[in-house]
Order: sequence, then structure tokens, then C-alpha cells
Amino acid sequence: MLYIIFMDMFSALGQPTRREIIELLAQKGQLSATDISQRFDMSAPAISQHLKVLHASNLVSVEKKAQQRLYKINPNAIEELDKWFRKLKKEWEERLDRLDILLKEEKRRRGVK
Repeated sequence: MLYIIFMDMFSALGQPTRREIIELLAQKGQLSATDISQRFDMSAPAISQHLKVLHASNLVSVEKKAQQRLYKINPNAIEELDKWFRKLKKEWEERLDRLDILLKEEKRRRGVK
């Protein structure tokens, strides 16, 4: 099930405007849909669609306050992505370390310095 959630997150982050929205929320904290929309050169309905995708992928949470919808980053989702990246990085570092050992051993056997 986590795989499906990650796919949704990665799909959502695959679009540049949505990445910019995430960066904006990371810098500014909680913002209304109107505040977010005013920072982009596109229609409010287009930004609203991007926000819906980010919310559906669990990357942002939304709080309705009177007539406003306030968006903020979902730290739990970001933490899950971070854990996944760290795990992947660790696996690749271990593979590269094993390759390095193998190459050094091969050089030693061939007498290459």
C-alpha cells in the first residue's frame, strides 16, 4: 500500500507547478488558496486543481476556515518520502562500497597501482 501512496506523491511532484507550490508552502508555512494563486501566472481554477492533486496525494493538508481554504505541507508525508530516499541511498551506497572493494581487489590481483 505504501507503494501506491508513493506513486501518487511522485506523480503529484512530477509537475513543476506543484513542486513550486510545495516549495512555497515550505518557505511560507500555511497559505490560503488565494495567496498561493496570486504567486503564479495562471488562473485560480488551475491552481485549485494543482492543490487538489497535492491534497489527494497527501502531500498537503487543507483546513477550511470560514470561506478560506488554508493549505500547509503534511510533514508526515514528507517524512515518509525522506525515509524512502534514505533507504534507497543506503542500499546504493552499500552496493557502490562492494563494487569499490571488488575493483580494489581486482587491481591488487593484476598488480595495478
